[in-house]
Amino acid sequence: MEKKGAIGVFDSGFGGLTILKAIVEELPEYDYLYLGDNARAPYGNRSYETVYQYTLQAVNWFFEQGCSLVILACNTASAKALRSIQQEHLPSNQNKRVLGVIRPTAEIVGKFSKSGNIGVLGTVGTINSDSYKIEINKFFPETTVYQQACPMLVPIVENGETETAGADFFVKEYIQQLMAQSAAIDTVLLGCTHYPLLANKIKAALPDNVTVVDQGKIVAASLKDYLNRHIEIEAKCSKNASRVFYTTDNTETFNQLGKRFYGEQINASKAVL
Repeated sequence: MEKKGAIGVFDSGFGGLTILKAIVEELPEYDYLYLGDNARAPYGNRSYETVYQYTLQAVNWFFEQGCSLVILACNTASAKALRSIQQEHLPSNQNKRVLGVIRPTAEIVGKFSKSGNIGVLGTVGTINSDSYKIEINKFFPETTVYQQACPMLVPIVENGETETAGADFFVKEYIQQLMAQSAAIDTVLLGCTHYPLLANKIKAALPDNVTVVDQGKIVAASLKDYLNRHIEIEAKCSKNASRVFYTTDNTETFNQLGKRFYGEQINASKAVL
């Protein structure tokens, strides 16, 4: 009988902890193994080849830890590496699955918009990939998607400066640039897992009629549905309600900053990829 393993959750750094938090709230009975590649973060400005290489290394690490299901909670990794990993790497690992956060979000986000005009905030890598625009238009072909890269927001969040004047300045700057593309935008997707920590500032900078969509609950509900539909994968996931954390960088720093994202104390170990 094949040994069961935890559900792996991967991010380039801290942001995926917001996704993990939502998943744990939805599916608390499962075991979860989180890895943040903080030593090589951020991924947002890196090339496709580099993001693919780093993400594949992380996926293989999860498989070595006994995980049969891995969630790429990083939007950049989902945009730049997921499809290649699924097509080129998984055929040799037929009992393993790797899922991302872009497709489940794209399947839902159009339902929030009345005008059919959606704005997406993301890293340079995610925006340049056009992944959200492509995926949203598959499910909502009548929708127009406007995108805005926000290169300063991840460093602001990871340096603990979400309450500073600098955070206010850059959030307003990016929101102005997004809304200048179309005043008809009535829904804005936070296309980066770091952005929920700036959600209040983002909402304050937007017109009152604009709905802000956070990925966490959407991804968690999608995972629950996936496990219900794929019992062969669900059967490989262990259920002891454990949460184990790893980082490729300094564990003390990860524990300190990770608590802001996850909402609870973290005790991480060091991982070598």
